[in-house]
Amino acid sequence: MVYVFLADGFEEIEALAPVDFLRRAGVCVKTVAINGLKAVGAHNIEVTADININDVLLDEAVEAVVLPGGMPGSQNLFDCEQVHKAIDFANSANKLVCAICAAPFILGRKGLLKGKNATCFPGFEDELLGAEVKSMGVVKDGNIITARGAGVAWEFGECIAAELVGSEKSQKILMGLQWKK
Repeated sequence: MVYVFLADGFEEIEALAPVDFLRRAGVCVKTVAINGLKAVGAHNIEVTADININDVLLDEAVEAVVLPGGMPGSQNLFDCEQVHKAIDFANSANKLVCAICAAPFILGRKGLLKGKNATCFPGFEDELLGAEVKSMGVVKDGNIITARGAGVAWEFGECIAAELVGSEKSQKILMGLQWKK
């Protein structure tokens, strides 16, 4: 199970492109609204989530947690205690912890990036406490995957999928999308 957390002000492409990619790969993905069952994105697109945060099960079925960026979406995720519990559970179980755009600041503030390579949206680098900040679009280091922003949302989804279903399958999906690197 992959949980993609949605808070008001989330960046729509950064949330939904990875969801789409992972579902194409056959991964079980649930979008999770942190308030009610709906979240309004940074560009006023309202999304009805699959489940409410109270329905998140932190058990052996969890494969990854995904934190879309956007502001104030990333701050809203940071302010949610249940999101922190999901991050902590996934990280302690060595499951994937994935954040894109501004959201890697959450991992930085939690101390999860110390000694790791990471990336983020320009301007948030100082929040990646202890990380070796890279300028690449998507960076994987151990169980942590970070990405710069909406422009690499497909690559972000592909990187997550490659870890869960293998790079051969994820690359076929990327090619089927007519993606050019």
